[in-house]
Amino acid sequence: MLTLKLIIEDTERVIRGLEKKHFAGAREAIDQVIATDKIRRESQMQLDQNLSEAKKLAAEIGGLMKQGRRDEADAVKAKVAALKEAGKALEERKAEAEAELQRQLCTIPNIPYDLVPEGTGAEDNLVVKSNLRECQPGDTVGNWTTVVDNGEAKIPHWELAKKYNLIDFDLGVKITGAGFPVYRGKGARLQRALINFFLDEARAAGYEEIMPPTVVNQASGYGTGQLPDKEGQMYHCEVDDLYLIPTAEVPVTNIYRDVIIDEKDLPIKNCAYTECFRREAGSYGKDVRGLNRLHEFSKVEIVRIDTPEHSDESHKEMLAHVEGLLQKLELPYRILRLCGGDMSFTSSICYDFEVYSEAQKRWLEVSSVSNFDTYQANRLKCRIRRAADKKTELAHTLNGSALALPRIVAALLENNQTPEGIRIPKALVPYCGFDIID
Repeated sequence: MLTLKLIIEDTERVIRGLEKKHFAGAREAIDQVIATDKIRRESQMQLDQNLSEAKKLAAEIGGLMKQGRRDEADAVKAKVAALKEAGKALEERKAEAEAELQRQLCTIPNIPYDLVPEGTGAEDNLVVKSNLRECQPGDTVGNWTTVVDNGEAKIPHWELAKKYNLIDFDLGVKITGAGFPVYRGKGARLQRALINFFLDEARAAGYEEIMPPTVVNQASGYGTGQLPDKEGQMYHCEVDDLYLIPTAEVPVTNIYRDVIIDEKDLPIKNCAYTECFRREAGSYGKDVRGLNRLHEFSKVEIVRIDTPEHSDESHKEMLAHVEGLLQKLELPYRILRLCGGDMSFTSSICYDFEVYSEAQKRWLEVSSVSNFDTYQANRLKCRIRRAADKKTELAHTLNGSALALPRIVAALLENNQTPEGIRIPKALVPYCGFDIID
């Protein structure tokens, strides 16, 4: 969440940032935070004054009693009692203000960096790079013209999956429900190959592999900002009050909740493969067919904890890592810098990677790589201890998909169709144990 220091000392910049994200009622929300914080601070100030006065009066009582001035001593005792009683009310007022302040701060999103473009939705995202053609400055998704057109009709991945017995969507419906496909044969082996390929590439880039739980407690959901923002999108185990993770970002980043990290140990680089679970309430239509949008899917995530002065460099390294994966998979891709209106609740800046589906004639998002600045770290209480003066400050957190499997699989199947079968990219052959699906 945003720090009170930032909100109070740079109020107008915060409001402008929230408006850039199209957060409704930005000024009102910030004014409420400042007003609630004022109540908290005034309550604390009055408590401190009452305590000081009570201690001073209490010190007089003994002297008055020794002098036989009992009536005066009793009057002082009554004043001390009154101050203590008033203190209880002030403590309650302060506690209520603190709870309300926390609630308010948790409902306010992060503010975007200056580099984030203006815009209200996906059409306003900037295409910053593609391996299809050179991008012009200011090129947006809305005026992008796809140049992939080989003149041949391609079969969509859900038909290819059935043709080659790779994925059984109907069986998933039988076992669980829509959005829970069953991978089999070479489809299952392709999944496993991609997972191992992504993990090996991450380890080679210096990421420590983590195998975290796939259910988390409420504190972990709040720590990374999924709660309360996306509570309705998460599967909730109500009896135990636990949540199925929507991404490995949640358990891995929460490793560093309530932790002070020595500056010399940064940047921390972790990767993790997990299953991910998303309710995707309200999703329907052709854009969710097949592997396009699932309730359960596999993903390899990369997470970094870094210093404020180095986090931008970390972000660039993460972007280069994800781009390298797509290049090795020989897929047509583009990189988007998301506009303010299309960014997530928690990010300061975010780049999406999309691969082109030749059969569906559209772009499929396969990764989001974000820098959260201090937003998550403030919720997590994740701090850095500086080497020079031993002072502590909030860390920066970053994460990205490297990569999410469903749409990668969809693009691999659709883009690599040949008369002989589906060709496997060279980088994956050692992991698959086959070079063609036929």
